[in-house]
Amino acid sequence: MGDIQPATREAARPVAPGRRGAVVAALMLSMALAALDSTVVSTAVPQIVGDLGGFSVFSWLFSGYLLAVTVTLPVYGKLSDTFGRKPVLVAGAALFLLGSLLCALAWNMGALIAFRIVQGLGGGALQGTVQTLAADLYPLKERPKIQSKLSTVWAVSAVAGPGLGGLLAAYADWRWIFLINLPIGAVALWLIVRHLHEPQRQSSPSGPKTPSRARGGSRLRAPRDATRARARVDWAGALAVFACGGVLLTALVQGGVAWPWLSGPSLALFGAGLALAGLVVVIERRAAEPIIPGWVWRRRTIAAVNLALGALGLLMVAPTVFLPTYAQSVLGLGPVTAGFVLSVWTLSWPLSAALSQHVYRRIGFRDTALLGIGAATLILFAFPLLPYPGQAWQPALLMLLLGAALGLFQLPLLVGVQSTVGWSERGTTTASVLFCRQSGQTIGASVFGAVANGVLAARLGGAGDLDSVTRALAAETAPEAVRDAVAGAVHAVYLGAACAAALAFLVLLCVAPRRFPVLTE
Repeated sequence: MGDIQPATREAARPVAPGRRGAVVAALMLSMALAALDSTVVSTAVPQIVGDLGGFSVFSWLFSGYLLAVTVTLPVYGKLSDTFGRKPVLVAGAALFLLGSLLCALAWNMGALIAFRIVQGLGGGALQGTVQTLAADLYPLKERPKIQSKLSTVWAVSAVAGPGLGGLLAAYADWRWIFLINLPIGAVALWLIVRHLHEPQRQSSPSGPKTPSRARGGSRLRAPRDATRARARVDWAGALAVFACGGVLLTALVQGGVAWPWLSGPSLALFGAGLALAGLVVVIERRAAEPIIPGWVWRRRTIAAVNLALGALGLLMVAPTVFLPTYAQSVLGLGPVTAGFVLSVWTLSWPLSAALSQHVYRRIGFRDTALLGIGAATLILFAFPLLPYPGQAWQPALLMLLLGAALGLFQLPLLVGVQSTVGWSERGTTTASVLFCRQSGQTIGASVFGAVANGVLAARLGGAGDLDSVTRALAAETAPEAVRDAVAGAVHAVYLGAACAAALAFLVLLCVAPRRFPVLTE
């Protein structure tokens, strides 16, 4: 049934289910750290700026962290395939906690931004390695359990993060937003060090022997095809990937915000990014163990999933960035109620993801994902058809349905693509998928921001952008025409998101094989 018709067999998985719970708890705590850090800072910005100053550059608190996470994902993925998951996860968690401590000690906005980048360097290891370990720990039939748990952690963090940040900033001090990471991360680190035991690598070309289980630990499957006398790391490729990603993502994040798209700084960054991309290709072709190996894009399954989840990152910008503005500016809701309109999709997404296994076991990974993204396309196209100004339950209902559709889309693709590779390729594969999704979000924020501002300028006679219009609406001094212009801008963004969803549908239909080449276990 489904995709479970492979011709290749993967090595046995010597896992102790009774001890696996401690490792899963560590993974969930690590995921909570990474997820909370993306949202908890947002509501404390006024207090941070009031204390440290630097209002003109505070957006880099988010952009710097996002850039560091995104550009390090491929590097950490390859390192985890080379040296194992445990050392990468331990090093990443330690770096994240060091960044958190430094953020709490920051003396001005520049220092805080720099320390947020340090946090992001560790956050890249947390995000990629947690998802890879989830696949290592569980056989295919049980992977939806751990993935649904991680999805739930991410959803709860997305809802709780802003509220937690606001409470800490209002009743304690904004520095506690970072200090609270330390005890949580310390527990996660202890659980990983104590309970996660990976098999020793063997230098024999015949493959590793079956290791005895370490006392009190959860032991992972040994890699069949990654045994080598000495690991070689493509440090030149890692540096080139980091530089290329950093320059291009900076151009996308700052373009149209800090400077016009066609200005000198924007063109210079894009030109430097393209030159660095060419350098990456040259280095990776010559490297014995490239950070981004060519097979990531030569294999139809992985390439299709990368492109489809890149489109997912693109379309997610519409609800996460623009729906709160729509709810407050057009529907007239308060911040709390507007947040609820967005957060309802965090209820249906994990539930749909957990139930998706019953669908893909019958019809396969690709067809399940097609069903989910096809429904998401229709839901996104329906948003501009909502009545103006409308009621709050209408966009909330669409978000509830959208979460269910995307849960049916994302998890089968992630589980499916991880199941097509062995241990020694899973970290690289998972990192490439997450990198594409993160890059899609960055591109989406830039593109859809330009679309929204363009629609506003056209409807308001060439004046205004989304930020200035939203501030005017918050002061309740703007006429009805401005509210209508905001509605039109958000509708245009949702149409763009629907096109991104349709693109993901076409990629899966035309590029992905109907049956994923799953490895048996």
